[in-house]
Amino acid sequence: MKTILCFGDSNTYGANPIGGPRFDLHTRWAGVLRDTLGLNYWVVEEGCNGRTTVWDDPIEGDKNGSAYLPACLQSHAPMDLVIILLGTNDLKHRFGLSADDIARGGGALADMCLKSQHGPDSKAPKVLLMAPPPLAPLGKTCFVDMFAGGEEKSRDLGACFGRIATQYGCEFLDLSKVVVSSRVDGIHLDAPEHAKLGRAVADKVRKIIG
Repeated sequence: MKTILCFGDSNTYGANPIGGPRFDLHTRWAGVLRDTLGLNYWVVEEGCNGRTTVWDDPIEGDKNGSAYLPACLQSHAPMDLVIILLGTNDLKHRFGLSADDIARGGGALADMCLKSQHGPDSKAPKVLLMAPPPLAPLGKTCFVDMFAGGEEKSRDLGACFGRIATQYGCEFLDLSKVVVSSRVDGIHLDAPEHAKLGRAVADKVRKIIG
């Protein structure tokens, strides 16, 4: 059995953009991934609302992905593949980051995995770095001030993450070509987009680890 770790934020957690509870196990994209791949794969969901790549959040606290990732890798070892989907929360106005800075944060996480011994035979796991989809128009949503300026920067994430993936020699998927963010809140994915994402990632996984 092959083990896959999905390390992400509220979209990996399965936050419902209409303000309801978390999407159920078979609706959120990591669950769709699990259902699509079948019984020969074990998919570990590690999504946390508000998680950043490498940045300490002065307001929400305990959201720094780089602080949690080392223990997470140890806890779930050995893993054949680590999928990283972070960067959306880095767009918050409070951080003042460029798209390039955000992608470099994702690269730092990929580097942690690639330098670890938490894959098969105490070697490094493979890494799939995914660029978050652009934000939808925030309009009058509750996120409009929190993510001020984020819409424009989010459109550059695909190109920036692609360069970083090449730099670190990891696999890459640009989600701007796969899904769109919900027009309800501009940030999260609607249920049909989770289904599309899960299936697209499953196709990518089969190419990476068989």
